[in-house]
Amino acid sequence: MKEIFCIERFEQAEALLKPQRVEVLRQLARPRSCTEVGTALGQSPQRVYYHVKKLVDAGLAAQVDERRVRGIHEGVYQASAQSYWLSPRLVGTIGRRRVRDELSLGYLLNLLEDVQTDLAALDPAIDELATLAVSGEIRLPAGNRGEFLDDLRTTLQDLFARHGGAEGDAFRLAVACYPKENPDE
Repeated sequence: MKEIFCIERFEQAEALLKPQRVEVLRQLARPRSCTEVGTALGQSPQRVYYHVKKLVDAGLAAQVDERRVRGIHEGVYQASAQSYWLSPRLVGTIGRRRVRDELSLGYLLNLLEDVQTDLAALDPAIDELATLAVSGEIRLPAGNRGEFLDDLRTTLQDLFARHGGAEGDAFRLAVACYPKENPDE
C-alpha cells in the first residue's frame, strides 16, 4: 500500500468522490472481501462489489488475494494508498495566478503544488525515507514580513553554503509562512 495516491485523472476523481465509495475505501484499509465490507456497512456484498469494481478500475484499490468460500471464489481487496490527494494539475490554475514576489500568495500556492507533486512521487517501497518536517508558530508585528524574510533568507543561504555540496542525496527544502486563521487554537 502506498502512503499517498495522487489523483491525476478525472476518471479516478469520479470513481472516488462518491460518499459510499469513500466509506468502502475506508473499509479496505486492510485486506477484506466484499462480504466483510458489506457486513460492516450494512450493505449487500453485490452492492459493495459494484463500488469496489469502480475503485479497482480506477486504480484506487486492488485485488490482493482470492479465497474459496462455500465453493465460490471470493476476492479480497485493499485500498491502494493510505491517503488520496487530488492533484492540482487535475483542474489546473484557472486564469493567471498573480505571483508578484516571494511574499505573495501566488508564490506560496505554486510552491505547495510543487511539494504535493514531489511527495506523491516518492517511492513507498523505501522503508525509511529520509524526510524532515518542522512546524511552528511565530508572531510578526505588522510590517515585519520583509525583515523576517531577509533574516530567513540569510539563515537558509548559510545552511545551503555549509551543507549544499555537489555530492550526496538531493533534498528539496520548502519553507512556507502564512497567516493562521485562528491564532489562539
